[in-house]
Amino acid sequence: MTVAEWCVFGAVILYLLTIVPFKALGSPRFDNARPRDPGFYEEPLRARALGAHLNGIEAFPFFAAAVLLAEFRVSPQHLIDELAILFLIVRAAYVLTYLGDRPTLRSILWSIGFAINTAIFFLPAIRHWLP
Repeated sequence: MTVAEWCVFGAVILYLLTIVPFKALGSPRFDNARPRDPGFYEEPLRARALGAHLNGIEAFPFFAAAVLLAEFRVSPQHLIDELAILFLIVRAAYVLTYLGDRPTLRSILWSIGFAINTAIFFLPAIRHWLP
């Protein structure tokens, strides 16, 4: 497996780790029979953790598709790997800013992550001009 493919797996782990600790530490209030109970997420930090988690789920398909497309179309693997690592780093920072209630920085990081993802997606289109 390539580094970028491991980063796809890492993206899944990241969005899971964003919410799991809050559910695990939320006992006895967290009810696994009703995992989407809005009452559990009334506490601001839990609400932000849920928002970061949901955004991770939303960002994942484009990231996975971009990585696979770039690899299937034989783009330079070192660029795919480097951009995928950078995407994960930016996403981790995004989660921290979401949890830390820093909306402006969070939006900037989201935009950077989207730009990185877009770059991965378009690598096959520009691979002829790359070294």
